[in-house]
Amino acid sequence: YNPADFYVQMLAIAPNKETECRETIKKICDSFAVSPIARDIIETASLVNGAGVGIELARAKHHANDPYFLQPMDGVDSTGYRASWWTQFYCILWRSWLSVLKDPMLVKVRLLQTAMVASLIGSIYFGQVLDQDGVMNINGSLFLFLTNMTFQNVFAVINVFSAELPVFLREKRSRLYRVDTYFLGKTIAELPLFIAVPFVFTSITYPMIGLKAGVSHYLTTLFIVTLVANVSTSFGYLISCASSSISMALSVGPPVVIPFLIFGGFFL
Repeated sequence: YNPADFYVQMLAIAPNKETECRETIKKICDSFAVSPIARDIIETASLVNGAGVGIELARAKHHANDPYFLQPMDGVDSTGYRASWWTQFYCILWRSWLSVLKDPMLVKVRLLQTAMVASLIGSIYFGQVLDQDGVMNINGSLFLFLTNMTFQNVFAVINVFSAELPVFLREKRSRLYRVDTYFLGKTIAELPLFIAVPFVFTSITYPMIGLKAGVSHYLTTLFIVTLVANVSTSFGYLISCASSSISMALSVGPPVVIPFLIFGGFFL
């Protein structure tokens, strides 16, 4: 928790709560006034103010180990971070996972949308046979596999880092965590959803279209579609990181993705 935010929250006068806030502030100030730290500070300040410059410098040197003089922070390593790499990663992962859990409707909508699109594609290409027309239809359905997984996952994350960029830059400058721990924590927290979406899509469309029967063939398709979905997610992260705003990320996304689909092997 940011100490400055905590102090402001405890000591600020909130609108429509002036009386309660002033009473809380008075209790805090009265408690501090009778604390040992306050007495030590008042005693030291009076001694320093009553002495000459030489005595003041001597006392400052003498009290260099006192807590109210600026000292190197305990627990901070040579890199400037108070927490270890694993602690940073765990905290970012837990915070990102909580943000995912706090929006269950988004997860439900993503899965429902995937199921509806999969059912639509399965209905259009239902029961294909291996003749000339069937091969072309299956070729088109496989292209829709890639198109759906690409655009759905790119635009699902294209605003993630753009929206959180101010918070990230502030916390990074405060040396709260590294860039790699932030990125890994964010991506791993959202990984279950990016595995569930390809599973739902492939499980619905694969039998409806009538693709090659067999568990091993289904698992191979599921593995490839999952890889495509997660590569698209990473590509969306790349666009999001490279864009300074959400509107720029949304504008850059489609023109960058289209060439990969054109040269994917289905048309040329």
